[in-house]
Amino acid sequence: MSTTRDSSVSFDQTDTRSDEMNSTIEQWIDDLVAGVDDAQTSEEFQEWLDVQSRFHDYSYRNTLLIKRQCPEASRVAGYRTWQEEFDRHVTEGELAIWIWAPIITTQCPECENSPSYHEDSDCEYDETPPEAWSEGLVGFKPAPVFDVSQTEGEPLPDLDTEATGEAGDLVTRLTDAADELGVTVRIVPEAEWTHGEAKGICEQLSLLDMQPLVEIRDRENEADLARTLIHEYAHALLHFDVDDDTERAKREVEAEAVAYVVGRYCGLDTSGSAFYLAAWESDDPGVVRERLGRISRTAEELIDVLEETPAP
Repeated sequence: MSTTRDSSVSFDQTDTRSDEMNSTIEQWIDDLVAGVDDAQTSEEFQEWLDVQSRFHDYSYRNTLLIKRQCPEASRVAGYRTWQEEFDRHVTEGELAIWIWAPIITTQCPECENSPSYHEDSDCEYDETPPEAWSEGLVGFKPAPVFDVSQTEGEPLPDLDTEATGEAGDLVTRLTDAADELGVTVRIVPEAEWTHGEAKGICEQLSLLDMQPLVEIRDRENEADLARTLIHEYAHALLHFDVDDDTERAKREVEAEAVAYVVGRYCGLDTSGSAFYLAAWESDDPGVVRERLGRISRTAEELIDVLEETPAP
């Protein structure tokens, strides 16, 4: 069965093809931004935001510690926090993830030690008694936390970002296009997936081979599998040589916008991308328009490659 395409759109090989593609993609991006605006005001998104706000925003150092001990970690909290805030319980036998927790207590205005350390120090400050001192950071201590995958109980609200529709042979055509795009692709069975809740990843194949490796977690929903493939292809084409954590959210916006456009061109319902982008850029959906040029060029490249890839 051939890939189903948006019946209202065709980009035939004519002198005006490029202009028609640009115009259509720009209109679709406007639709996507409007969808993000609607998603942000929805009850479903507000409930999701409320839960997300209860998770601590860990420092860069603690984030590295968490990923080092539990690479697939996605949402992390302390033992009691899971119980009291989320009505979930750490599964018996799970090993804690250790981070550095700040020690906050009253401290001497001059030497900045806690009262007990101040007494043993050479500091002679005595203008105000310890009970009048302000609180401050005096050090760090190891503290155990656990990832959501180590807990069980009440489910956390999730956003429905999946693509739907008739994928036809789209997944096969996308994997067949990997060589043309200079990417290595692997569809990994669910039982062998080692990247936590991620649906797909894009990373370096090996230290000796700079070619991007895209791995996708297999699933029954082939429409969403195809969308994820397109998303990771966009990362491979746009971001493979970029190493800047401050740009991470914007990179996700670009990749998902490409997945929305290409998926829509192929006849998939990619409206769930609005929730995906709302989660990444809830304060500024306009960043999609700001990066329209990069999104359009990448979407056009993937559409062109798909059209040149023969049906199996």
